[in-house]
Amino acid sequence: MKVALIGVGQAGGKLAEALARNDLARGSVTGAVAVNTARTDLQSLRIDTHLVGQERVGGHGVGGDNELGAEVMQADATEVMGELDGRITTTAEAIVLVAGLGGGTGSGGAPVLARELSRVYDVPIYALGILPGQNEGALYQQNAGRSLKTLARETDATILVDNDAWHSAGESVAEGYEEINATIAHRIGLLLAAGENVDGVAESVVDTSEVINTLRGGRLAAVGYASAEASDEASENLNAITSITRNALLTGTSLPDATQAEAALLVVAGRPDRISRKGVERARSWLEEELGSMQVRGGDVPLDSDRLAALVLLGGVERSPRVQEFMERAKAASQEREQAEATESLTSDELDDLF
Repeated sequence: MKVALIGVGQAGGKLAEALARNDLARGSVTGAVAVNTARTDLQSLRIDTHLVGQERVGGHGVGGDNELGAEVMQADATEVMGELDGRITTTAEAIVLVAGLGGGTGSGGAPVLARELSRVYDVPIYALGILPGQNEGALYQQNAGRSLKTLARETDATILVDNDAWHSAGESVAEGYEEINATIAHRIGLLLAAGENVDGVAESVVDTSEVINTLRGGRLAAVGYASAEASDEASENLNAITSITRNALLTGTSLPDATQAEAALLVVAGRPDRISRKGVERARSWLEEELGSMQVRGGDVPLDSDRLAALVLLGGVERSPRVQEFMERAKAASQEREQAEATESLTSDELDDLF
């Protein structure tokens, strides 16, 4: 699947770079650019960059203020769209906005940019949105809650990644950012590689239309992934394919506990002579039963690897307990911040002077 990548904000820029440089995704990315309000966050990136909001914030970022992030992106929308014009080529089958939903520029700017892109381009506009971990603070939770609602409305689908999903035990999210980015890039890279004939010819081809049709299942999406060592004979890998598919859904999703979906796509990757076709069909049938959906597509991606991998794309995870839990957390964080701001206003120096 050919896509143009646009990273918005600090986290979005770093993840867009990781995805553009990923070995599996490299042949699928037609162009990549990072857009940010903070000059220093762009300087270390090895993809094209564009600074916005210079008149308003002078290249110093928006300080977590996503309303300001939205205002800056709206004010510079014409300039940004002009910058993107030469990078979104006719070969792109979709445009993917990549953003951390907890910060100011990403959470505020990505929905604005999604709306502008949908007005101009006749291809699906997707978002890869990073949800803040539970311990990342009330501001991040509030920003992400507000941004997610808008982003889901302005895009064709938003693939969610929970920062709590893949960082190692005992490791803070901040310490694990690089590893998390590499993990996300590998999984999304495998999804984009579907149909691109990475290392050979697939027997059951997964093409772009199947990805698009799966994502039509709803506004929110997630990906699951698992892998295992492969035997030399395809017949010996029947149970392995079923097992890694179960693990991909039940323990390896980008949105933990997202086991309710309207549609799904199963992609099995590995050497073609080691992929059990019966195993793929059995795994697909298990997904249909587990999800309670008949809209489960399946196929394989040839890769020169000693391992077999299963990637599950879930479309329409809005009813997932994890999504509901996050929205409740975001609501509570918003109320907490409103109370704190009200208390602060009652004890400010200006009010003290009045008494």
